[in-house]
Amino acid sequence: MTLKEFALLLVSILTSVAGQFFLKAGALKLGKVNAGNAVSHILSIVFTPELIVGLFCYGLGAIAYILLLTRVNLSVAGPSVALIYVFSVVLGYFIYKEAIPISRIVGLGFITCGVILVVWQR
Repeated sequence: MTLKEFALLLVSILTSVAGQFFLKAGALKLGKVNAGNAVSHILSIVFTPELIVGLFCYGLGAIAYILLLTRVNLSVAGPSVALIYVFSVVLGYFIYKEAIPISRIVGLGFITCGVILVVWQR
């Protein structure tokens, strides 16, 4: 993977993680959905700035990913974006104070090692 390809991958990952952050912030602002408020919550999505920003970030991440796919094999790009999971857990820990059990840390380690093996070129 060249430096330009790696940069596209990183942009795709970071904008997708930013999208998750903003979607979570917007979801917390909306509150829990139940049968009585489902329709109003769905309509409120359009008027919640955090959700709009989150969707915009996801869109940017998708564009970067598409550009990456023009340059590298899907068998490399697909598994590489699994790093979104790693960054999301770290973001949840630092921003939302979510606990990370040891089993999740082990799983994230496997994901990271798997991505390294997929991307590594000799």
